[in-house]
Amino acid sequence: MIKVFSVAEMVAAEKASDAAGNSYDEMMEKAGWAVAEALKKRFPVVGSKITILVGPGNNGGDGLVAGRYLAEAGADVTFYLFRDREPASDINFAKVQELNLPTIVAGYDQRYRVLRNRLRITDVLIDALLGTGVSRPIGGELAKLMQQMKAALEEQAGFVRKKSQSRLVSIAEVSDELNAQEPFPFLSDQDLEVASSQTTSRPYPFIVAVDCPSGLNCDTGQIDELAPIADLSVTFAGPKRGHFIFPGAAACGEIVVADIDISQDLPEVADVKLELATAGMASALLPDRRKDGHKGSFGWVLIAAGSARYWGAAALAGRAAYRAGAGLVALAVPAAIRPSLAVQLPEATYPLIADENELGAQSAQQLLEDMATYQALLVGPGLHRASAFIKRLLSPDGHNLPPTVVDADGLNILAELPDWPALLPDQSVLTPHPGEMARLMGISLAEMKSLDRVTLAQEKAAEWRCVLLLKGAYTVIAAPDGRSALLPFANPVLATAGSGDVLAGVIVSLLGQGLAAFEAAVLGGYLHGAAAELPGVTGGLLAAEIADWVPDVIEVLRGQRRPF
Repeated sequence: MIKVFSVAEMVAAEKASDAAGNSYDEMMEKAGWAVAEALKKRFPVVGSKITILVGPGNNGGDGLVAGRYLAEAGADVTFYLFRDREPASDINFAKVQELNLPTIVAGYDQRYRVLRNRLRITDVLIDALLGTGVSRPIGGELAKLMQQMKAALEEQAGFVRKKSQSRLVSIAEVSDELNAQEPFPFLSDQDLEVASSQTTSRPYPFIVAVDCPSGLNCDTGQIDELAPIADLSVTFAGPKRGHFIFPGAAACGEIVVADIDISQDLPEVADVKLELATAGMASALLPDRRKDGHKGSFGWVLIAAGSARYWGAAALAGRAAYRAGAGLVALAVPAAIRPSLAVQLPEATYPLIADENELGAQSAQQLLEDMATYQALLVGPGLHRASAFIKRLLSPDGHNLPPTVVDADGLNILAELPDWPALLPDQSVLTPHPGEMARLMGISLAEMKSLDRVTLAQEKAAEWRCVLLLKGAYTVIAAPDGRSALLPFANPVLATAGSGDVLAGVIVSLLGQGLAAFEAAVLGGYLHGAAAELPGVTGGLLAAEIADWVPDVIEVLRGQRRPF
């Protein structure tokens, strides 16, 4: 279980851990060791020149510990201190001095010449200047230091790039040209677009952030213009909310969580409601696949979707439901598109809907009469303006609907109905993107985007008495009882037409296989996000292809196939 902390929650957890006997000095030692170990697993540290920027607080202490371990591992380590530290009262600085490791204090470095010269030859830069407590723009002498750091790194990057450019360019080989397009490690507009693809092959230092990049507001995701883009962020006990909120999320690189022995049993930790969905969590949620099972064992699901204008949505949702393991999928679609869908997905069954181009009240009545056949229902993808259908389907007249996913046009129609939350059946899952969420709330999209996504999802899930999956780069899932989860995916592959239909199909499949609503939404979201990760591309996948990767993700999670 990995908790995602606010800054206040993290401070409380550290304080409680210290009171329980895991002292701040011990946590600092474990944190610094973890930074060193994480770097050693990703970079050849022996003989490498490592510069550590040391701030005045505990974050700087973590950097001192990390540098000591890296020096013992064979690295050439230099510490650059923003302010002098007293060895008599600073045990970690005293240990650095005992090892005769070079330290430079910014106050004695005229015009930052030593810093700039050191950064010109640095292989790894460890950013231990500021921790998670940043809440305002960087100013004063620290801003001057970071401006010099930025200038030095940009100068080095430009020099190496110019030196590596060839005077001979093959018109059939573009790799040299592409390699010349890497951005500087700071948050320009271009950086925000490409930061997540930074790798160790770039021609300037590999940057490691201790807990978070200096200048990142770990509650809001706002980030100072002087903050460097990290290749690796090693965070302690659990990630912070700001690691997953843009624009700051683009500066974090790979995020590694280090255990510093803050117990999960502490009330200050147990009371943190937001968890990170991980492969381990997803694996534990996978429904059983009995060897003696039959199609009835794996759930019969009904998907009410599609219209003459949008027939592909129903095909994508049905395909995804089967790919996620449903035993039988029934597609309730208008008569005009039924033949073409039967060709696309012959494995499905097709209730004989009378409505020609768009589902209506008569179709809803027909489906209600046979609803006991199904273990789960998805309604919404591609419905267009089927308001009469939704009103009849959700009318409180004694019909019991199974666990239900409402998506896409179903959400837009729902938003137009008075007191619509009262119409939702038990175990409902709503899957809005930001625009649909704004419509459900009756506010503008700009206002909705100004709100904290996690808090918003938690509050509305409780108010609407449903499981709410709020889509976006780092999707949030919240249950009425306060549980919430964050999906670890921000992948542009998912930003393609039909991707949401696939997600809805995966979730209804898992509901049909017996998972409760929150668990189905978390696992469904994880399978969907991981299916976009496995191919190893950043664009060009069709939504149907994302669905087709879902069985591979399931096999990987079951340990029956290695990731590739």
